[in-house]
Amino acid sequence: MATTRLMPLHIGKGRDISTAIADVIDYVENPQKTDFGKFIYGYECDTRIADAEFLLSKRQYFNQTGRSQGADDVIAYHLRQAFKPGEVTPEEANQIGRELALKLTKGNHAFVVCTHIDKHHVHNHIIINSTTLDCQKKFRNFWGSTWAIRRMNDKLCLEHGLSIVEDPKPSRTHYGTWLGSENQPSFQEQIRRAIDAAMEEKPKDFEELLKKLEAVGIEINRERKHLRFRVPGQEKYTRCDTLKGDYTEQAIKERIAGTRTVKPRRTAPTKPVSKVGLLVDIEAAIRAGKGPGYERWAKVFNLKQLSQAVIYLKEHGNMSYEDLQERTSAVTDRFNALSTQIKDMESRMTANGELQKQIVNYVKTRAVYIEYRKAGYSKKFRSEHEAEILLHQAAKKHFDSLGITKLPSVKSLREEYAGLLEQKRKTYAAYKQARAEMKELHNVKANVDYLLEFPAGQEPQRDMQKSRQ
Repeated sequence: MATTRLMPLHIGKGRDISTAIADVIDYVENPQKTDFGKFIYGYECDTRIADAEFLLSKRQYFNQTGRSQGADDVIAYHLRQAFKPGEVTPEEANQIGRELALKLTKGNHAFVVCTHIDKHHVHNHIIINSTTLDCQKKFRNFWGSTWAIRRMNDKLCLEHGLSIVEDPKPSRTHYGTWLGSENQPSFQEQIRRAIDAAMEEKPKDFEELLKKLEAVGIEINRERKHLRFRVPGQEKYTRCDTLKGDYTEQAIKERIAGTRTVKPRRTAPTKPVSKVGLLVDIEAAIRAGKGPGYERWAKVFNLKQLSQAVIYLKEHGNMSYEDLQERTSAVTDRFNALSTQIKDMESRMTANGELQKQIVNYVKTRAVYIEYRKAGYSKKFRSEHEAEILLHQAAKKHFDSLGITKLPSVKSLREEYAGLLEQKRKTYAAYKQARAEMKELHNVKANVDYLLEFPAGQEPQRDMQKSRQ
């Protein structure tokens, strides 16, 4: 799930264009938020001097067109993109940010993608230069751009196997909190969901429903006048009547009796998970302070996971332990091979993008550098055109480091980049499938190892990872 928002950036009163650009780029490139620059990517610009490059393009635009809007001029666009916590890695988030910016700008504008990892949710800040690469036109926001960007973003997220916001509502809250209550459901919401799940099993009476709730780890307190519930991790009990609507004690009894009809509640789509989960270390959970309700739930959960592991072996031709080892090893090798392929393609794409940027910089600043040489490398001339000279020298240094004597065309490089991107998308689909299969096989093998190592009825003495479901 990812949310997006596009905001125009103006010069504003009391500052010049150079300060306005530098302020926003300094914020998004904060080393404390981007792992000291590890998750910063620049398209057609050097991220270290992106503000100078953006400023240069503005000056060239004005010199060529003579158009200027003063303080109301849009100098850049700030695109924010936030992802569901725990669903995406910073590397993958940065890659999705690049692809979204390329789709939006069609490769005609320089941009910087900065992935911030300082919050519980990974999110991108994308700064797009409003001036085109040829300094002839500007990006103009359009009516309905919010929904157009959302469609682009949703398509990319689905291609990468991520969830999306199915029915977004306008919100004035901080973009990081607008991810919805599905990220961290409240204790009351957890109780409501548990009641709904217990109702699906059609309990014959209210007492049976309470037993089902206790079986999944919900503690029930009947010592006071009002029935109260508490889920694992909750300090204080929640009165049943405060759940309101279809979840009060009377409403639940009416639902069991069939005299009350409840409309299905809409919930956000969840990411597919492996059928077989790892076992829970019950002893460690009890030592950590988990109650009897959690212990009962964990025992049932462990039995289910062991059963699922056995079912998996039967469904795959009564697989032997040796076959399981071989298949797990084969899938792991395939996953690692695909991972290496993707990293290689990403490395080539990064190098391709860097070369494109340096070629454009070189061509744009060549005339100025020729004048600089004719002026005998004058200090005065250099101070007046320092940004252009630095860009030209950096480009020449980059070509020398690659041993390039004849520059390729930007068009051919862009075609190569597009081919690599398409190849990466196809490989990534296979990578996601291999990762899911590898996870399930490792879970099955871990559970089978447990069955083989410990006799029936004996509690495990080794540490086991908690279920990753």
